[in-house]
Amino acid sequence: MIKNDTNKQEVTITRDTVNGLMETIRNLYLADDIPWVIGYSGGKDSTATLQLVWLSLMELPLKNRKKTVHIINTDTMVESPVIEQWVTKSLTKMEITAKENNLPFVTHRLTPDENNTFWVNFLGRGYPFPRKKLRWCTDRLKIQPVNNFVKSAIAEHGEIIMVLGTRKAESQRRARTMAYYEKKRVRELLSPNPTMANELVFSPLEEWNDNDVWVFLMQYKNPWGYSNQELLTLYKGATADNECPMMVEKNLPSCGKSRFGCWVCTMVEKDKSMEAMIANDDEKSWMTSLLEFRNRFGDEEHDRERRSFKKMQGYLQGSYGQLHHGPYKKEIREQWLRQLLEIQLDINENGPEEFADLELITLPELRNIRRIWVYTKHEFDDSLPRIYESVMKKPFDDPEWIGSGAYGHIEWEILKKTCADMFPEEELAFELLYNLIDTENQANSVNQRKGILDSLEKCIKHNFYTDETDATNYYARQLERKKDMGGRYNTKFFAHIQDEGGEFEDVPEEEEN
Repeated sequence: MIKNDTNKQEVTITRDTVNGLMETIRNLYLADDIPWVIGYSGGKDSTATLQLVWLSLMELPLKNRKKTVHIINTDTMVESPVIEQWVTKSLTKMEITAKENNLPFVTHRLTPDENNTFWVNFLGRGYPFPRKKLRWCTDRLKIQPVNNFVKSAIAEHGEIIMVLGTRKAESQRRARTMAYYEKKRVRELLSPNPTMANELVFSPLEEWNDNDVWVFLMQYKNPWGYSNQELLTLYKGATADNECPMMVEKNLPSCGKSRFGCWVCTMVEKDKSMEAMIANDDEKSWMTSLLEFRNRFGDEEHDRERRSFKKMQGYLQGSYGQLHHGPYKKEIREQWLRQLLEIQLDINENGPEEFADLELITLPELRNIRRIWVYTKHEFDDSLPRIYESVMKKPFDDPEWIGSGAYGHIEWEILKKTCADMFPEEELAFELLYNLIDTENQANSVNQRKGILDSLEKCIKHNFYTDETDATNYYARQLERKKDMGGRYNTKFFAHIQDEGGEFEDVPEEEEN
C-alpha cells in the first residue's frame, strides 16, 4: 500500500482490487432483472461510483446489457450555479455517450414539486430559514423527489437496487449506520433501505477512503468523456471536507458542511465552501452577491424581529415569558424577493456569459408565491407582479391568473392609511380588516359561503390584539386560567392559543429533523 503523507491516509486499492470490484458489479448486474438506480450529485464519491459501474458494464457483451441503469440527479433548484452547470453538462454527455455505445444508462433530473420549492416555502409561505430545529428543506427538496421516482420504479418492477457512493470513512456515524444495515442484508452486498420497502442499497465504495477515491478518478479515464482533472480543480477551490451526499434519509449529514451543496444553505453559520471558491478564483467573484444575500437572510441574531409574533396557522404559542415567532412578515418577504431578482438580473447582465440565462427563481415559483400571498395570506394588493416588473423591466407573465377584480393595490393603500389614522395604537387593525375583507370577498358565490362565519371568526381571534405585548400578556393570562380551571375548561374558547411548546411546533411533523 502507498502511504499518503498529506492526508495521513493509506491508499488501500490496487488495480487488482478495482478489477475484482468490477467483476463483482457485473455479476450482481447479471444476477436478476431488478433495475438499478445510481445517485449522482456531481461530487467525487458519486462520480467514482458511477464511473466504476460504467466501466464494468462496458465490458459486457451487447446482448447482456439489457437491464436499465437509471442515473438520477436531484436538482434542488438552489444548487451552487457553478456545480449545477457542471452537473447539467455531465448528464448531457452521459446521455449522448450511452446512446452511442449502446449502454443501458438513462439520466433523470429530479426536482421538487413546483409548489414545494425552497423559494415557495421561504418567500411564499414565510417559513423561517432552515436550521437544526427546523430542517424543512432536506425532505422537500431532496428526499421527496427521490422517493417519488423510486416509488414509481418499484411500482413498475416490484423492486429496485439503489447504488450509492456512501463510504464508511466519511464519518464514524456513517460507518456505524452502514455496519448496522450490513447485518440485515437479505443477499450478499445488498442492504435494506430503512425508509423504503422493496429497495436494496449497494455501496461499492463502502470500504474506500478519500485517497482511494481520488487515486481511482485520476488513474481511470472518465468513460463518458468528462474531465476528472477538472473535478479535482473544483475541489481544490473549496475547503470543506465532504461532497453533498445523495439524500435518501432525513438524518444524514447536512449539505451545509459539504463542498457541493445549496447556495442558500443556512445549516451552518458560514458557507466556507463558497467563500473559498470566491477567494481562490477571481472569475467567481460574481458569486459574492449570492453569499452576501445568504448571510443576510440567515442572520439568526436578527431573525426573530423579522417574523410575525403569531404562528404559521395564526395562533399564539410561547415559553419563558415571550411568544414564539412564526412566518416572515409581508414587508420582509417582499424585500427579499426584490433583492433576489436584482441579484439574478445583475448576474445575467454582468456575470460570465454562460450564466446569462441563469434563473435563481423560476416563473412557476413566482406564480405559486403570488397565489400564496393573495389567496392564502389575503394580501390582496397583489404586490409580486409590481416587484417583478420594477426590477426586471418587463411584464410578469402569468396567463392563468384569475384575480378577484374587486380589490387591489389602491384599495389596499386606502385601507392601510385609514387604519393608521383611525386606530394609531392598534398595530393589528389593518391586518384584521384586510383578512376580514378578503375572506368575505373570496366567498363571493353561494357555493363558497359554507363555513364563512367560522372563517371570519377565526380572523378576529387571530388579530384582536393591540400589539405583541398585549398578545403576550393575553396568552399568559389564558394559559394561567386554563391551568387553574382545568385542562378541558372551555376548550373552544382556547382554540386560538396553544400550550407552551417548541418554537416550530406548528410545522408538520414530517418536516422536522
